[in-house]
Amino acid sequence: MGICGILARVTVLTLIACLSLLAWLWLTFCQGGFWRTDVRLPPRAADSPRPSVAIVVPARDEAEVLPLSLPSLLAQRYGGEARVILVDDGSTDGTGELARRLGSAPGAALPLTVTSPGEPPAGWTGKLWALRHGVELAGDVEYLLLTDADIAHEPDSLENLVSSAEGAEGADAGHGYDLVSQMARLSVRTRWEQLIVPAFVYFFAQLYPFRWSNEPGSRTAAAAGGCTLVRREALARAGGVAAIRGAVIDDVNLARLVKRGGGRTWLGLADSVDSVRPYPELGQLWRMVSRSAYAQLRHNVFLLAGTVLGLTLVYLVPPVLTLVGAVTLAPPVALPALAAWALMTFTYRPMLAYYGRPAREALLLPFTAGLYLLMTVDSAIQHWRGRGAAWKGRTYPAPEKEPAR
Repeated sequence: MGICGILARVTVLTLIACLSLLAWLWLTFCQGGFWRTDVRLPPRAADSPRPSVAIVVPARDEAEVLPLSLPSLLAQRYGGEARVILVDDGSTDGTGELARRLGSAPGAALPLTVTSPGEPPAGWTGKLWALRHGVELAGDVEYLLLTDADIAHEPDSLENLVSSAEGAEGADAGHGYDLVSQMARLSVRTRWEQLIVPAFVYFFAQLYPFRWSNEPGSRTAAAAGGCTLVRREALARAGGVAAIRGAVIDDVNLARLVKRGGGRTWLGLADSVDSVRPYPELGQLWRMVSRSAYAQLRHNVFLLAGTVLGLTLVYLVPPVLTLVGAVTLAPPVALPALAAWALMTFTYRPMLAYYGRPAREALLLPFTAGLYLLMTVDSAIQHWRGRGAAWKGRTYPAPEKEPAR
């Protein structure tokens, strides 16, 4: 290759490296501070009579984790009327019977109702059919806490959620929230969990910056399905659970509906809400991500292609071109690529700290992003093969019409 060819290749690689750096400058300084981990429950309202709450827990084959999660809900210290409704969604492992035994054990402060809605009709996901049944059974309560069967709550979790929703102090005094959601802290005990889980939350926050979601006038809206407190009236005003009956990503769609209906929503990281579900193997984590990744892209092949290109440019280009520039002694390539990698590492460190992981693991984020890229492509392939969003024995195809956004 002649000098002109080498210069042309260096120029192209330099442009790609600069594009990656520009992307990271935008993400770091203009994407709602997505990488910060200081978004916690808003200041709580002063002591006052607490409204009534029903805690609705959809559960399908959850006997393994239920002893670690359900007692934490039954032991909630709450200053008002509250009860737990566990909806057994066609379990075959004795989930319902186990829940009843746990509900009658000593130390249960809240009453428990165990019910089953039967198989979901066409057009409904199993979880949302179960939630609808639980919401109807809850009756005329003021709040509904929608929480997954693998989520454990500290004893003051419900009290803190409700008091935050009732009205913030200071500048927001008198203005409550219609939906308050916390991103539960996931398990990071195994090496695969340590590699995948912090990045999962980091990518979610990048896609839905919490600060933007919490702004009343912002178009961004998101929630975390594992722990979402919603006013019953706001849910009804948004069309109820039926309005999102076919949504695989039900939490985000619920937040969007509530916000579109004029409600205020809040999302942040949790300090006292934890997932007790282990993901010791890569395959389990892979399925967790891939089952909904293509649905997140609205089953759109063009969005899939854009996502693959975006992940490549933002996460894979910086380390690759840093190495290429160093080996070929091409500073115009190496320097912007290294700067982009430095910003990537800098923004990932707070999430690692939140999960108690060492800062050096931030250098592995490009590898993890590559895995997420493959998971996303696999999600699309599974959909094209007719397997859709498969979860616990059920498969959900793409809806004919996506829920309103």
